[in-house]
Amino acid sequence: MDHTAHHEGSTHDHHAHRNPAGKGMGGATWKSAAKATLHCLTGCVIGEILGMAIGTALLWGNVPTMVLAITLAFVFGYSFTLFAVRRAGLDFKSAVKVALAADTVSIAVMELVDNGIIALVPGAMDAQLSDGLFWAALLGGFAVAFLVTTPVNKWMIGRGKGHAVVHAHH
Repeated sequence: MDHTAHHEGSTHDHHAHRNPAGKGMGGATWKSAAKATLHCLTGCVIGEILGMAIGTALLWGNVPTMVLAITLAFVFGYSFTLFAVRRAGLDFKSAVKVALAADTVSIAVMELVDNGIIALVPGAMDAQLSDGLFWAALLGGFAVAFLVTTPVNKWMIGRGKGHAVVHAHH
């Protein structure tokens, strides 16, 4: 009897025990983790670029500009999830709880990695919006943050946390 026919009609989670190429650990696939990370990254990129642009335009120093950029990264990161679960019918208070549960770790890891890279790239902290170094450090930081955060999201989704919380409302 083949494996599929044996479990046909059952509620058994095939992903929970499959891991031939590192794909199905704990019910999470690399594709679902990458999608969750990309979703989070989109909000972070919008918020961080907006924060950097505002801080730079207002001639703020590095620390207040980074605080604004990180704050806006969280705001935009959470807002994408918040709007999605509100559209799915959740009340505002419940939607905020879902967004916080789904995105906090992902955004925090992403921002830590991205801003750490920016801080470590010589001259990046003093680069202006018109400098290639500014954009190279920022976008390179996000690329590395995506690579670091995706396994974190895979691990969390596989344990019913992170973006797995959002999928319960779709």
